[in-house]
Amino acid sequence: MKIKTVIPDGLKKHYIKELELYRISLLKSDLSKAWHHLERSRILGQSYPYEHTYSHWLMLKFGLRQKNLKKVLGQILRLVVGGWKSFIDHVPTGNTGGSYVPPLKRMKLPIDLEKILTKYNAA
Repeated sequence: MKIKTVIPDGLKKHYIKELELYRISLLKSDLSKAWHHLERSRILGQSYPYEHTYSHWLMLKFGLRQKNLKKVLGQILRLVVGGWKSFIDHVPTGNTGGSYVPPLKRMKLPIDLEKILTKYNAA
């Protein structure tokens, strides 16, 4: 069992970039694009407890902002279990973390994210 607590610096830069793009999209009221970047941040950070949990926290806030009960309830569930699963590196690779996706379903990684995660041995 691998225990991961700190995201590699290079990977963290990509994670932070997705969060920046999320915020920019949110400010422009481009909710679809904002959500897309939240999902990408979740994929990049899913193996690291802080980043994984923070992405789900932002997804919860996004659901609250939209008054979307399904998103809110789905994110509460993921906040309860997501962080400890990443701590023991038991996460479904590529899962975008949205409430419409089963929490343990593996998903195909976008090619650019697969390259990034492979570079930092996080895939």
